[in-house]
Amino acid sequence: MLTAIAELGFVRNESARQLRAGRSRTIGLVVLDIANPFFTDVARGVDEVAGAAGLAVILFNSDDRPEKEARHLDVLTEQRVQGLIITPTAELSPQLDALRQRGVPVVLLDRRADHPDQCALAVDDVLGGRLAADHLLERGDRRIAFIGGSTGLPQLRERHDGVVAAVREGTGTDDALTVVTPESLTVQGGREAASRIIGMPAGRRPTAAICANDLLAMGVLQEMVRHGIAVPEEFAIVGYDDIDYAAAAAVPLTSVRKPRRELGHRAAELLLDEAARGAEHVHQQPVFEPTLVVRESSMARRPRAGTS
Repeated sequence: MLTAIAELGFVRNESARQLRAGRSRTIGLVVLDIANPFFTDVARGVDEVAGAAGLAVILFNSDDRPEKEARHLDVLTEQRVQGLIITPTAELSPQLDALRQRGVPVVLLDRRADHPDQCALAVDDVLGGRLAADHLLERGDRRIAFIGGSTGLPQLRERHDGVVAAVREGTGTDDALTVVTPESLTVQGGREAASRIIGMPAGRRPTAAICANDLLAMGVLQEMVRHGIAVPEEFAIVGYDDIDYAAAAAVPLTSVRKPRRELGHRAAELLLDEAARGAEHVHQQPVFEPTLVVRESSMARRPRAGTS
């Protein structure tokens, strides 16, 4: 009996009495890390569109852990949500295919789809990495660090690839780039990465860093300031996402801007259209272009006193 239940993909419905007439007036949203303000802004965009349609948003945080993501998907299935928006972990869960087979719309957010019969919204992160690296190369930096986490996440891999390509083209060598992998994509992770950079021999030490997100960039900034290293005169920093805190940092951070709230709006619109139109819905996979917002943390080097 249990084997048959597993094969059929049965999930207990805890809300059957309330939902006998159909699906609930809710949609699910699963993000990698709600502590990251990027996802907070995305969630706000989703909620604005859902709220205007009379729907509530059930928000879950996966912490980039597949097993936690799987538990959340089970709960959302029990709740009979009208659809799901998800920033998936590195590996796309088989549960997502199972949900689609049950007729539950699924929209991938900040992630490219692996087949055409799927709505997905992505950002051209290769371009974003190039924008950041080209900016530092124009500033005169020839030893650059890329600070990011595991390349298991496609977004980080694309940012890294864009940086690598731009630095190789700009310097003619791969030796100009140092990759630093912190334990987490957090402020503390940024501090740890900066500490490693500071400890490098002077002749090999990078003069600038491109961080995989703004939280890392803020940690790098804090550690550089703590060690008396002037930003941007002695060390330049570029973040990614352009969260609100980037402009408010002690040294305002240059950052690659992603359209956070617009991503949330568009994801919710696609989800609601598929929920309403069913088979008539046309799947879309828009790719948004990032932009570089230049602030003080990477301004051009100022000439030393007494020089011209």
